[in-house]
Amino acid sequence: MLSAQQLQIDGRRDDLLPPTSLEARRGELLLVSGDGQDQRTALALALSGRMKPSKGLLSWDNSAKTKKIRAASALIDAPGVNEPEQHLSVRDLVTEDLSLIPRRYRGALLSKPWLKVNRFEDIAGLWIEQLPADRRLELLTALALADPALDLLVLDSPDRHSANTVDWLPRLEQLAYDAGRPLAVVAVVSALPDNWDGPAAVIGNSVTHTAPAEPAELLDDAQEDPEEVLETLQRTAK
Repeated sequence: MLSAQQLQIDGRRDDLLPPTSLEARRGELLLVSGDGQDQRTALALALSGRMKPSKGLLSWDNSAKTKKIRAASALIDAPGVNEPEQHLSVRDLVTEDLSLIPRRYRGALLSKPWLKVNRFEDIAGLWIEQLPADRRLELLTALALADPALDLLVLDSPDRHSANTVDWLPRLEQLAYDAGRPLAVVAVVSALPDNWDGPAAVIGNSVTHTAPAEPAELLDDAQEDPEEVLETLQRTAK
């Protein structure tokens, strides 16, 4: 299980990632919504062990070791981080990604037979920018899962390629609920689908807010500075 407790990443002025808590289990798809692309990417990087949080706790199967989290996870399609270059062909991308598979799992993984076995021959000659959103996602997730050591997929904003959830949600559900290889799948999205009733979280859900002082407490201090207390009461009433 992936567990994040009050995960936070400091920025220059504001938090790059405000305190966020969540859990994702194998055989489960968790959708995490967040308004800003920078926050979504920061969360995806942190959850996959690619960025060290400033505060909070992150663990995978009760281990907080970053090396273990990173080895068990794949970060998929993070803008400006590891999204495929648009000028690459599908064939070149497959060759490049398969070369990154740990040697003990790589075997004779070559692009041509891999494309055939995984049914991507029809798009092998296309540029990445030509791929429909659903085929792009199928390709990137299949490439990630060529590494059998992976149990956790973290996807950064798959909805940015298509506003239609049909182009990405069914594929993620298929991967999470595959009985043959149940995965923990976390997708960080701009907004939850209207019909989504599964596990969900929101970036910044662990932010604590200081409650305004009660009027009675302010009145207790009125003898010292009544004008200041009156101004505070007026502000809190707005």
